[in-house]
Amino acid sequence: MTECMNAVGTPAAHSNALAELLLAADVRGHYSHGLNRLEMYVRDIQNNICDGHAVPTILKENTSTAWVSGNNGLGPVVGNFCMNLAIQKAHQSGVGWVAAKNSNHYGMAAWYSMQAIKHGMMGITCSNTSPLMSPTRSKCAALGTNPISFATPALTTDDSIVLDMATTTVSLGKIEIQRRKGEKIPDSWAQGPDGLPTVDAEVAYNTRCLMPLGGPEEKSGYKGYGLALIIEALSGLAAGIYLF
Repeated sequence: MTECMNAVGTPAAHSNALAELLLAADVRGHYSHGLNRLEMYVRDIQNNICDGHAVPTILKENTSTAWVSGNNGLGPVVGNFCMNLAIQKAHQSGVGWVAAKNSNHYGMAAWYSMQAIKHGMMGITCSNTSPLMSPTRSKCAALGTNPISFATPALTTDDSIVLDMATTTVSLGKIEIQRRKGEKIPDSWAQGPDGLPTVDAEVAYNTRCLMPLGGPEEKSGYKGYGLALIIEALSGLAAGIYLF
């Protein structure tokens, strides 16, 4: 994985950061966010969607908070920078909150929240992943997967609690896996361009309108939509994505 990223001009340190993240996802059985994602990162660099050389910068900070620009860098590079900064601030003041903008897909959210456990801290990671809207998605009330991860240490490492979840029924990566296998998806995972549930993985992947946690309204899907909306505010509005 490192060699693939190096081949498209990504610095070794950034390539290693990405490879460690993808490997960790596969080891934990989170295959949709492991090696499966490598092609996406490579293509993003090749197509100049993402700047593999970019280094995050702090735009504004105080004792316990910071606002960071990822400068369109690799998500794992930005994510590691922000979590390390949050941990530093938590050591100083008891709590550290960092919001980032201008970043990219950062892989398994638990990778970052688990870093706090090593310091005897609770860690939380969330990100707004709203899809780019298009006419084909006009009937979908899409907020994106808006994942959240929470980790807290215990008396022993093996007892630590780690939650990593999308606020949609599944992540887009799970649909991508079914698409690669040529298999259908459950009707509670995604909507087609008509706004109705679909079992076609290809349609679901292209439309990218995932069902909120719980599925349709009669199955309490509004709860997942509410969670997604809150995370949109925490990690989207707080980072200035919709304000600047």
